Amino acid sequence: QVQLVESGGGLVPAGGSLRLSCVASGRTFTNGAMSWFRQPPGKEREFVAAISRSGGTDYGDSVKGRFTISRDNAKNTVYLQMNSLEPHDTAVYYCAAASAGWVTRVERYYNYWGQGTQVTISS
Repeated sequence: QVQLVESGGGLVPAGGSLRLSCVASGRTFTNGAMSWFRQPPGKEREFVAAISRSGGTDYGDSVKGRFTISRDNAKNTVYLQMNSLEPHDTAVYYCAAASAGWVTRVERYYNYWGQGTQVTISS
């Protein structure tokens, strides 16, 4: 059984920064791609960022240049550094793990999901 536990969410003013963490347990962390998705209030879940087994990355258009995804395989952890936060970044942020090693924006390729962490940006 794979478990993903997110942390680091909170309330920050516009222009601020947050770093989300996701710790994985129950699998060989280094095998698969990891990603972050988010679900704004009243909207569908959307892709934020992904990192491949080898460290290749992909970002959603709305976060490119502001967010950075990284992973520490020794700690079984993936991070999302979020800078220049804006009110439209307000959402529940979910960590997801895939069996495949390549990056993908497609939710169905992600086998495991965390419970989510709330990020709220005040204007």
